[in-house]
Amino acid sequence: MSEPFTNENLLGTYLRERRTRLDPEAFGFSSERRRTAGLRREEVAQRANISPTWYTWLEQGRGGSPSADVLDRIARALMLTDLEREHLFLLGLGHPPEAHYKKDEGVTPRLQRVLDALDPSPALIRTATWDVVAWNRAVTVMLTDYGALPPEQRNILRSIFLDPRARALQYDWESVARFVLGAFKIDAARAGAAAEAEPLVDELCRLSPDFAAMWRDNDIQHHGERVKHIRHPVLGRLEFEYSAFAVDGRPDLSMVVYNPTTAADIDRIRALIGEPTAAPKPTTV
Repeated sequence: MSEPFTNENLLGTYLRERRTRLDPEAFGFSSERRRTAGLRREEVAQRANISPTWYTWLEQGRGGSPSADVLDRIARALMLTDLEREHLFLLGLGHPPEAHYKKDEGVTPRLQRVLDALDPSPALIRTATWDVVAWNRAVTVMLTDYGALPPEQRNILRSIFLDPRARALQYDWESVARFVLGAFKIDAARAGAAAEAEPLVDELCRLSPDFAAMWRDNDIQHHGERVKHIRHPVLGRLEFEYSAFAVDGRPDLSMVVYNPTTAADIDRIRALIGEPTAAPKPTTV
């Protein structure tokens, strides 16, 4: 009779399912005389450098909750993806693993096509340390031409605090700067990227007295949605709805979209970036 599938044994069920998918020969184990597919329990324990008895208890739902270190070792032993590792921690401990930032340069062509499809709304993708790694045409014309900057200079905080042109775009620069800095602190902390952000913070503290003063203030603000006003050198005052979104499967990235609030502004931006304006909708009788 098969073992019942109970809430208490979800972790064991998941561990068994993952190890049966692995090829023993790929890990240097013989595939002869195996009654079931995949790795044996003792082989997983060997790869994870834990007691075979303790691993067996985990699969059987015995022995209490495992530590984060044990789950991390098992995740590596089973070659779990980041998403699978997170699921393992949710089953074993009831919460995701502690964030450890893993810098991953660039975006996929699919993500770039998403950005391009959002024109004439400026849209970009940033890392947890607010480096800009992808953007659309509207961003280049309306905000900053990131393509004209060296990759190491494509950072939103650098732009806000060190670029006079970026400062001139803002109607209330200090409010925007405080908002950006508070949101940056949240993103870096959530992603476990404090160490990666430290060189940028040190540099900006040296180069910008405004940054140094605001950094000491520890002002933290919610940054999911808000309205942003800019003073464009050609189009004048523009209003955008600002929204930030997580990128599925990429915890190191966020997508930011600035959506024009009026149809007139949309048409003006389209004209500036070289896109045809939208045709008027036919009237119905």
